[in-house]
Amino acid sequence: MISRDRLQQQIANALERSRVVALIGPRQCGKTTLARQFVPANSINYFDLEDPRAEARLSEPMSALEELTGLIVIDEVQRKPDLFPVLRVLADRVPLPARFLVLGSATLNWLQQSSESLAGRLEVIEMGGFGLNEVGSSALSTLWLRGGLPPSFLAASDGDSMVWRNQFVNAVVERDLPMLGVGAPAALLRRFWNMLAHYHGQTWNATEISTALQIGQKATRHYLDALEGVHMVRQLQPWFENLGKRQLKSPKIYIRDSGLYHALMAIGTEFELLNHPKSGASWEGYAMEEVIRALSLRQVYYWGTSGGAELDLFALHEGKRIGIEFKRVDAPRLTPSMRSALSDLKLDKLLVIYPGSLRYPIAERVEAVPLTLLASPDFAH
Repeated sequence: MISRDRLQQQIANALERSRVVALIGPRQCGKTTLARQFVPANSINYFDLEDPRAEARLSEPMSALEELTGLIVIDEVQRKPDLFPVLRVLADRVPLPARFLVLGSATLNWLQQSSESLAGRLEVIEMGGFGLNEVGSSALSTLWLRGGLPPSFLAASDGDSMVWRNQFVNAVVERDLPMLGVGAPAALLRRFWNMLAHYHGQTWNATEISTALQIGQKATRHYLDALEGVHMVRQLQPWFENLGKRQLKSPKIYIRDSGLYHALMAIGTEFELLNHPKSGASWEGYAMEEVIRALSLRQVYYWGTSGGAELDLFALHEGKRIGIEFKRVDAPRLTPSMRSALSDLKLDKLLVIYPGSLRYPIAERVEAVPLTLLASPDFAH
């Protein structure tokens, strides 16, 4: 079993501070396994809303919850959004007899509602599948190919992993998206998602996609937002600086889990991945998710100008302006685009993440950093 001690400690610390903690992330990423480290599944304090018995127990939520003490876990809480006003009342009791850990795999509707009902009482922790700091740098190739969702990463073979990922994609379009109010046929949603995969690492173009699928641009935006809401897609928004230059305005699209991206692109083995024309784009997206997780970056952007200057990732981190580039090359060098980003964005530091083994300075404020260092606590220093 792969230890997730860091995440478990993060949850424990949040439960010490906050009356209600929400653990959100894609389905099958391990939320339930972590929650059961705090409250066993057979406890009266554990409610799994995919279990009809638990749903029946919560048919009268105030009566079911008000007498319980200690930590209460409610899994798949987005299935019962009317719980949040009840949780607000229960979280305001003095003295406080119980705290709540709620788990959810969708964010669009239920988190907006919970934020209104539980303002000042709720702490949100986002988790994903396994990361490099959990599986170790020796497993990087497998993690990149299969992605971090535990059943995919831990499968007995690459073929078994691919079968599981294809079934997972089907489950998302047949079950999760309809639950978010997406009424389109599953076959259309699958085609839309496949088309998004071809835009991985590129700017969003609603016109091209809507024309190809013969649907309206409003519908494509709805489908895109829904896939983002179930943690399948990242819409990386552009950063604007007052430069007197034309800057890019459309978001970039990334499939967040590299294994799902490869399933959508029918890339099943490491050989196929390394020889695929989208190998570089795949590595960029995979490395980006690892860096965002390793540095706990909350607000991230990309930056680009119509003149061609571009920065893969921009973040305000610990009071500094940090730029990050992803280069799948043996020895990264300073480029004109990096110089523009350093100057125009007034970067304090520019990290160039690459698949090598040596950390070294490229220029003033610019450093090449191996991706494998993400498995080390020294990465951010």
